[in-house]
Amino acid sequence: MAWALKLPLADEVIESGLVQDFDASLSGIGQELGAGAYSMSDVLALPIFKQEESSLPPENENKILPFQYVLCAATSPAVKLHDETLTYLNQGQSYEIRMLDNRKIGELPEINGKLVKSIFRVVFHDRRLQYTEHQQLEGWRWNRPGDRILDIDIPMSVGIIDPRANPTQLNTVEFLWDPSKRTSVFIQVHCISTEFTMRKHGGEKGVPFRVQIDTFKENENGEYTEHLHSASCQIKVFKPKGADRKQKTDREKMEKRTPHEKEKYQPSYETTILTECSPWPEITYVNNTPSPGFNSSHSSFSIGEGNGSPNHQPEPPPPIADVSHTSELMLVNLLPTSTPQEAQQWLHRNRFSTFSRLFRNFSGADLLKLTREDVIQICGPADGIRLFNALKGRMVRPRLTIYVCQESQQLRDLQQKHEDGDTVTSTFFVYHAIYLEELTAVELTEKLAQLFSISSQQISQIYKQGPTGIHVLISDEMIQNFQDESCFVLDTMKAETNDSYHIILK
Repeated sequence: MAWALKLPLADEVIESGLVQDFDASLSGIGQELGAGAYSMSDVLALPIFKQEESSLPPENENKILPFQYVLCAATSPAVKLHDETLTYLNQGQSYEIRMLDNRKIGELPEINGKLVKSIFRVVFHDRRLQYTEHQQLEGWRWNRPGDRILDIDIPMSVGIIDPRANPTQLNTVEFLWDPSKRTSVFIQVHCISTEFTMRKHGGEKGVPFRVQIDTFKENENGEYTEHLHSASCQIKVFKPKGADRKQKTDREKMEKRTPHEKEKYQPSYETTILTECSPWPEITYVNNTPSPGFNSSHSSFSIGEGNGSPNHQPEPPPPIADVSHTSELMLVNLLPTSTPQEAQQWLHRNRFSTFSRLFRNFSGADLLKLTREDVIQICGPADGIRLFNALKGRMVRPRLTIYVCQESQQLRDLQQKHEDGDTVTSTFFVYHAIYLEELTAVELTEKLAQLFSISSQQISQIYKQGPTGIHVLISDEMIQNFQDESCFVLDTMKAETNDSYHIILK
């Protein structure tokens, strides 16, 4: 009986212990889920959620993010959670960037039905290289004459209007587009990341670049200077198919890591979302200055030279190192003795940069041996005829040529003898040729001023001696009616009011 009475006491002790253990476990859960140890904002700040940033409510409701740019290339899986995404691209391969309109209803109504301008740049990611960016790109330009760092693949692009390349920047392109319509631009990056590393032992790690897009709307003057949105992403560029091999290597390395280590890295996404950034500081470039468009027979821009440094203003290309008479002559006429490098410089100076890669192994003699049919077949009719004429040094015939001789006392005596009927002995007189293109009195004044080595302001009026010795004021219409290769004797008269002169054509 005593044994039976002890059973309830044992049950009560067991039950009490279970309750305490359960309370303790609940207490532990509460501590783990406390506000001090768990923050949803910290989780949302992770890069994996930043990839879907557009679907999340913005922290500042007043902040307008009107556009989103999506690069259709996979991100690397070997990037840690809190680091920026990294995307591998192949040199010269076309990659699509989708231009998406993310505006809510009623946002930015002033651009409804209007075009906006987007400027694409490929710049250095490392600040150390940004300070020497101009020198880096200048070196690249001379090692790769005729090439651009950034191009647009026009045939594959959709919805872009008036694509242009600034002639002073190899790494910049721009175009207009309508946010209400589907727009996709295909870009090509022609430089690789290892071209800007110090080559010492081989196998160097390439430097990262940034693709940045700045979008602007029109101001009251019709200029695209009002900033709307900027975004960028980090990339590395490899030789053809190198990006695919690098992506595969990173994936295989991640597969060998433990599950705990994998949690520290981002997954690979099929596309790259360009994240919002500050606008590119070089605002001086954003203007309406005309720049060369695309050549319809070639996938790249016509010509251009690069810069890209935030604080750098565009500079003209450096002169040819050899400033001898031979080099100066080569700028006009290509010489048979010109080396392939000098032939490349001649092509650039004469606006044939588009074909410099095609003729990179041609010497001056090789180019000069090409027939008219050869050049037209290689370059097309328009550029081929222009290149052939430049190779042969053909000058354009002037619209009007006149010959002038300054009147002297000897010439006056000769004319007087001729009028008196006396015998005139043969005398040698020197005439100067004057070539006119515009056929205007202003142009004739400037050419005569050069002949007399005076300024054009010192010539007050120009007259032509007419019938009975009258002086007829020269006008544009009179010059346009001059016969080609007419001969004139120039007589000068001092003006009465100032130190200028009157010139009479006899």
